[in-house]
Amino acid sequence: MSRFVDCGRDQAFLLPPDLRDWIPEDDLAHFVIEAVERVDMGAFKVNRRGSGSAQYHPRMMLALLIYCYANGTFSSRRIERATCRDLGVRFVAANSHPDHDTIATFRRENRGAIAESSLQVLLLAKELKLVTLGVVSVDGSKFEAAASKHRSVRFDRAGELIDQLRLEIADLMERAEAADAGAGEEMQALPEEIARREALCARPDAARRRLEAQAKARAEAERAAYEAKVAARAGRRGRAKGKRPKPPEGTPRGDEQSNLSDPDSRLMRKSKRHEYRQAYNAQAVVDAGALS
Repeated sequence: MSRFVDCGRDQAFLLPPDLRDWIPEDDLAHFVIEAVERVDMGAFKVNRRGSGSAQYHPRMMLALLIYCYANGTFSSRRIERATCRDLGVRFVAANSHPDHDTIATFRRENRGAIAESSLQVLLLAKELKLVTLGVVSVDGSKFEAAASKHRSVRFDRAGELIDQLRLEIADLMERAEAADAGAGEEMQALPEEIARREALCARPDAARRRLEAQAKARAEAERAAYEAKVAARAGRRGRAKGKRPKPPEGTPRGDEQSNLSDPDSRLMRKSKRHEYRQAYNAQAVVDAGALS
């Protein structure tokens, strides 16, 4: 008969659990907690009047942010969820669960102090050889594309080309009808010319669709910032409201361009002294070596 490990989720603890039993001894959480204990908290904003609700200790909040940032969790909402779901985060937060507004406010009000404290923790980790610090240089580099810059078409010009080509196609269709009614052999080339011009019409049309899709995606990315500005303006009075925020545009500007041969490339130049070329903007990263 098979035997299984007991899985009674309704079983209560006989004794209160020890948070230190939740994570292994070599977890980063232990170092972060000990390192933050050695940080001077004098620069952190604290409600010393004692009024209002009880506040979370800044040392715990600092350890929570450093631990989460070190593990790639930056969103305040995700950090809030992690205090319930992630054992390491729950241990650092001492089984407390600050909400995302509290976390974001603490970060905004203590931005400089958090940056300086994080530096101290990193230097301590380097001294203990827990991390390797180095210099990484990042710069944009232009790589010429295998496409002619003369194949780039503006959004407004693409529309004009499409209209022009459609008129030519309609004219050719009429000429083809006339050719079918006659017996001239010289008109046999017309269907090929129609097909060629239809292909030419399709390429600017595709370029316009690409530009429209890019503009729509850009507008969606900017919408959250726009709505935040509108909400902030609504909370102000009188002249303090300022100008009404301009909503993101979901349509391309007339001067936006797309290359018919290589849509992924863009017209760009190295500097004001250089000419425009069809190219890619790649980010070059160089590791300058670890700091001793």
